[in-house]
Amino acid sequence: MHFVTAKGILSSKNGMNLYRGCSHGCIYCDSRSRCYHMEHAFEDIEVKENAMELLEYALKHKRQKCMIGTGSMTDPYIPLEMELEHVRKALSLIYGYGFGFTVITKSDRILRDLDLLQKINEKTKCVVQMTLTTYDEELCKKIEPHVSTTGERFAALKRLREAGIPTVVWLTPLLPFINDTEENLTGILEMCVEAGVYGVINFGMGLTLREGNREYFYRQLDRLFPGLKEKYIRTYGNRYEIESQNSSRLMKLFHQKCSENGIVHDNEQIFRYLQTFEEKEDVRQLSLWDL
Repeated sequence: MHFVTAKGILSSKNGMNLYRGCSHGCIYCDSRSRCYHMEHAFEDIEVKENAMELLEYALKHKRQKCMIGTGSMTDPYIPLEMELEHVRKALSLIYGYGFGFTVITKSDRILRDLDLLQKINEKTKCVVQMTLTTYDEELCKKIEPHVSTTGERFAALKRLREAGIPTVVWLTPLLPFINDTEENLTGILEMCVEAGVYGVINFGMGLTLREGNREYFYRQLDRLFPGLKEKYIRTYGNRYEIESQNSSRLMKLFHQKCSENGIVHDNEQIFRYLQTFEEKEDVRQLSLWDL
């Protein structure tokens, strides 16, 4: 861990990264790519020591309320968060200033902040996005070794549903020759149905590999799946988009299962939902009455 003084906290699309780097160890992580110009070891977490001051200033000066997002580059619920509580402090500010919130994570540590997530959702809108990649618990421990297992994430999704907080699942990536099977896809989607998720985001059956994350991914294949790296190289060469050979069949199954169970599976529709700020009717009425 090391600290830096940041110049800003919110992107043009109102996203924020309180940390840079991650300790979850997912073998396919795109955030390792060199194009993101991370100048330190990936597991050496960079902490923005002035993040709360920057966030409060940004929220104070926003002309319109909006959704604030986090987790697109670094999972905010890394173990370090339990010590520093940057996410929890940010949630308090977001709630206090009346903004909406959405987060992408693979960790059931998010349940620590269930009270604040509920408060935000009562006033505006709070959506938790959870990544699921494999139905197989043992495989999960291999490809995502230092984060909550699929079963733990599934339990978190159900707890969030019970608390009235809408959820979205990222079903990505499905790694060719590893978890790109009908059995795996069906198992994940059955979890989504039982957890009552609003929608499932999927960009195709496969993954992306570019300089930085490709080398790490291949090292992990050598360690965990001997001989598989060579199969990837023979099949895909140096392509950026690595599409499963089962893609067509899996995509058909994906859309069919979602349609049958009332799960939104149009990415654009889900992103509109995530980006749309909502103020609850009773909150608006209370505000007018107070005036």
